[in-house]
Amino acid sequence: MLAFAVRRIVYSVPVLIVASFIIFWLGSASADPLAPLREKNPPAPQNVIDAETVRLHLDQSLIPRYFSWLGGIFTGNFGPSVVSTASIGHDLGDRFLVTIRLIAVAMVIALVLAVLLGVLTAVRQYSKFDYAATFVGFLFLAMPAFWFAILLKQAGVSFNLAVGSQAISTIGQASVPPPQGTGAYILDIIGHMILPTISLALISYAAWSRFTRASMLEVMNSDYVRLARAKGLSRSQVMVKHALRTALIPLTTVTALDIASIIGGAVVTENVFQWKGMGDYLVQSIRMNDVYATASWLLLAATVVIVFNLIADLLYGVLDPRIRYA
Repeated sequence: MLAFAVRRIVYSVPVLIVASFIIFWLGSASADPLAPLREKNPPAPQNVIDAETVRLHLDQSLIPRYFSWLGGIFTGNFGPSVVSTASIGHDLGDRFLVTIRLIAVAMVIALVLAVLLGVLTAVRQYSKFDYAATFVGFLFLAMPAFWFAILLKQAGVSFNLAVGSQAISTIGQASVPPPQGTGAYILDIIGHMILPTISLALISYAAWSRFTRASMLEVMNSDYVRLARAKGLSRSQVMVKHALRTALIPLTTVTALDIASIIGGAVVTENVFQWKGMGDYLVQSIRMNDVYATASWLLLAATVVIVFNLIADLLYGVLDPRIRYA
């Protein structure tokens, strides 16, 4: 298993390096960090523009700038921001912690619902429960992420008005100022996470439950499952130890592939609920033509995608020993 993991990590390194170059190249070609200075009225003095050109390394060609940026990342220096007092690494770290808790909780909820309902609908194929779950799944699957988030936010606002208090938090990732006490602070964080998490989780669960159902139906009709039943194993043993383990392999694949979409959904969700996470940071960086901040954000997102695909590769080896020993 260790050799299998090392091979996957080695394969991931060149992918990340190539992705980092493409990200930096496209980011540099798509925006001019000095455009706001040049377009000011009255225009900024030329010596100010020249000083910013040197500070942002715009006096260098693309390749030296890329290697300077890439080398600085290993020391925690993500490059100079257009805001001279800002630290890209520090800001990204704070925003990442806000976003990753949303993504992690939403993915856990979505996976639990997808596996539970996927298995139940496969076992009760063509029943009323199967038709109802299928309808609900397609309903969430058809909803745009931003529209569903807006509906949930409006529902929360309407509920607060109806009860006459702030029962459901609809704005921000935490109260300002934060409540005193560890327990009160944790409850405040959980309260602010409810609506964004529901928004992100239900959109993801809808597609994953369909994959789980289809995979379970295929596995349940396989020869080794019928043999397990013929040997006298109980239905729960056959479903959990034999069918479900194999059926989780396609779900693992689609979950790893969907992580980029989940990050994109988190960007939209955070902007709807006015979270100060990575989504808000990306939008601000693009608006300010902050090339280094945008490229660093995209590199972090690419790293998360690669890490999740690496985890999926390792899970393949756990779920199917034939992959690990190949």
